[in-house]
Amino acid sequence: MSAVSSSVAKPLPFDEDFIRQLTEKYPTPFYIYDERAIRENARRLNAAFAWCDGFQEYFAVKATPNPHILNIMKEEGFGADCSSLAELVMCERVGITGDDVMFTSNNTKAEEYAKAVELGAIINLDDITHIPYLADSVKMPEQLCFRYNPGPLREGNTIIGKPEEAKYGFTKEQLFAGYRQARELGAKRFGLHTMVASNELNAEYFVETARMLFELAVELKKETDISLEFVNLGGGIGIPYRPGDQPVDLEHIGNGVKKLYDEMIKPAGLDPLNVLMENGRCITGPYGYLITSAIHEKHIYKDYVGVDACMANLMRPGMYGAYHHISVLGKENAAADTTCDVVGSLCENNDKFAIDRKLPKVEIGDLLVIHDAGAHGHAMGFQYNGKLRSAELLWKPDGSVQQIRRAETLDDYFATLDF
Repeated sequence: MSAVSSSVAKPLPFDEDFIRQLTEKYPTPFYIYDERAIRENARRLNAAFAWCDGFQEYFAVKATPNPHILNIMKEEGFGADCSSLAELVMCERVGITGDDVMFTSNNTKAEEYAKAVELGAIINLDDITHIPYLADSVKMPEQLCFRYNPGPLREGNTIIGKPEEAKYGFTKEQLFAGYRQARELGAKRFGLHTMVASNELNAEYFVETARMLFELAVELKKETDISLEFVNLGGGIGIPYRPGDQPVDLEHIGNGVKKLYDEMIKPAGLDPLNVLMENGRCITGPYGYLITSAIHEKHIYKDYVGVDACMANLMRPGMYGAYHHISVLGKENAAADTTCDVVGSLCENNDKFAIDRKLPKVEIGDLLVIHDAGAHGHAMGFQYNGKLRSAELLWKPDGSVQQIRRAETLDDYFATLDF
């Protein structure tokens, strides 16, 4: 594998002095989120779909499940996309309920459906067998949505994989049968959802997703006389993890979907049809950073920089081979003239944040910033090897920093054990 250079800098919103002051109160590793940037980004997405009166983004709670983050989303007019009981309860506790919650789960327990019904959430079913399961174990809600899996009609990507091999969603035949069955069981209002890619950087992909759902909406009306209230384009908008990558043009997506709406939905008499999305990564991902300290160096068959974070803090590089840019604070403009692996202390050889990465010379005590960790970072943490979850900090627009999750302690780790 050839060395990957970090000589092309990715900008940071803070400097070394700012982070060093934080480390006096909050030991590394910790996450810090830039609230101002998150809010500005949320407003860009809303503005891109301002043409649709019924547009709403349902923030994917799984990306950054923290009540302070959810409150920001609520204040920006977002709903919440939940996939578990815990996520439903978190939304309830911050006052996100009713149609502002989309419950998209799979292999779902009755108790989770019951909580979604209690909150008045929009339930998005993953399988046709869940229609009678929901009706028999809880009740048939008035409003229901189904997740469509287009199979070989669409291409997925490396994170989700091929749609025909994914465990999610209805086939097209099941979809039409499912709407008829749910209507017979008492459902009166319907939506349609899909999600077939993750971290996709091609804006046109999402326009074509809208085309696919609009075609289904028109066909469904003709065959069943059901008029959908909304289509949910899902999430999956990617972020530019690598220097040189370009962010997805949200305005291009919004304009492209509007053009299709005018061409397909209005002539079919389906206007108004609300357009929804459920992004997580592209909302918070670029504006969260994992801060870690260099604590060791090792020189054997290759050179290593050992840091006090590990794969338990950020598993994407080890799990997916995902790239996360790394900056060495105070050396942002220094030459990237050393090649090393940046590694943690987990007893697994894939516990590496970077492999053959070109960095400025890292010295013990240096602070490293792992970029683009604001989504699917802390949330995917685990406790193998007895690793404790790190703190989360929120950098507020007034310049203050608030701890929004404390670091775990050994007492937390042992709390569920019976000695």
